[in-house]
Amino acid sequence: MDQQAQQLLDIAKAAGKAILAVYHQDFAVEHKDDSSPLTAADLASHNTIVQRLGELDPDTPILSEEGADIPFATRSGWARYWLIDPLDGTREFVKRNGEFTVNIALVENGRPTVGVVHVPVTGISYLGRVGSGAWKIDANDQVTPIEVAAKHHTPVRVAGSRSHAGDSLQRFLDRLGEHQIVSMGSSLKLCLVAEGAADIYPRLGPTSEWDTAAAQAVVEAAGGMVTDTHLQPLRYNTKDSLLNPHFLVFGDRSQDWERFL
Repeated sequence: MDQQAQQLLDIAKAAGKAILAVYHQDFAVEHKDDSSPLTAADLASHNTIVQRLGELDPDTPILSEEGADIPFATRSGWARYWLIDPLDGTREFVKRNGEFTVNIALVENGRPTVGVVHVPVTGISYLGRVGSGAWKIDANDQVTPIEVAAKHHTPVRVAGSRSHAGDSLQRFLDRLGEHQIVSMGSSLKLCLVAEGAADIYPRLGPTSEWDTAAAQAVVEAAGGMVTDTHLQPLRYNTKDSLLNPHFLVFGDRSQDWERFL
């Protein structure tokens, strides 16, 4: 890992500490206009990341879930920007199951090129730089290179959401045939594919760009793909809406995953 990657990891860990300070006490849960939950931890993490990134790279704009009201007319001029989700998996945070993350990505020309996904409760982090490699860092700062499973297992290991399972996913699984579900919250589902612990993650429900960018960088750096349902790579900041299309995350490029949709 280079110096910038280490600095991003340090920022994500600092945000994780800010989250845990709230996690280990009683906290209130508010709801945004879209009914998604919001806690003091989301805001504490947001403020930590924005401050630290501003010190590290003051000339690069930042787009955060907690500061996403930047018009496309402004964003469309950004060839390079930071895209962050200060607390991905707030529902998991509220459930206190530990499956939530801090996501920080560098997006260049619509593509996430560097990403860090940090898990505050376990201290585990995933980091990827496209073209250089991907790593898993444990709570003791031991660094292990990771890569996707180039050939899928039998039965196929499918990463699935604890909070967002639905009819579309069930139809996909019915067509897929024999499979094993690996349930996980937040962007950790993408990281399961990145480290070869799952073969595919079909997301056939709504997500936003900050939910996926950091983990997409990790997956692609580990040799995998994050695509729309036509197998075109997911791209960022190309339209007014910050919602993603439905997407697939996989390592085995020889399999025609599209036929199961």
